[in-house]
Amino acid sequence: MLQDRGKRRIAILGSRHVPVVSIHLVELVARSLAQEGHSLITSGAQGVNSAVIRSVLDVDPSRLTVLLPQSLERQPVESQDQLERVLHLIEKPEHDELPLPMASSLCNHEIITRCDQLICYAFHDSETLLSSCRTAEDLGKVVSVMFFD
Repeated sequence: MLQDRGKRRIAILGSRHVPVVSIHLVELVARSLAQEGHSLITSGAQGVNSAVIRSVLDVDPSRLTVLLPQSLERQPVESQDQLERVLHLIEKPEHDELPLPMASSLCNHEIITRCDQLICYAFHDSETLLSSCRTAEDLGKVVSVMFFD
């Protein structure tokens, strides 16, 4: 995958609760994809998504788009500093009144419609993420799922 010369829009989504060793793997993959010239899109949650943001900001901030499930003000305080550094940040204040799982599902669906390929890091019981993977497959996207458990 990393040797493919065609530039793609790659979505990376994943769990908020991630083992430290796995975070390093996510960072390595995201950094490598950005260095190869691919555009990455993710959401703003802690865990996998935060690792993607951190890695791509270090390589080339212009290659990163972050789509939030709600407005920036609704994100955890510890995420807001990192998110304020993102050049292409899309907020969804119209979803502020929705429960977070519903807003996250809508967000993931929009991310999937914007990408060519989805890489997902999840646990076998990560219902929202696995549902997003099925949606991506139904839309004909290339989907790679890595399980932590």
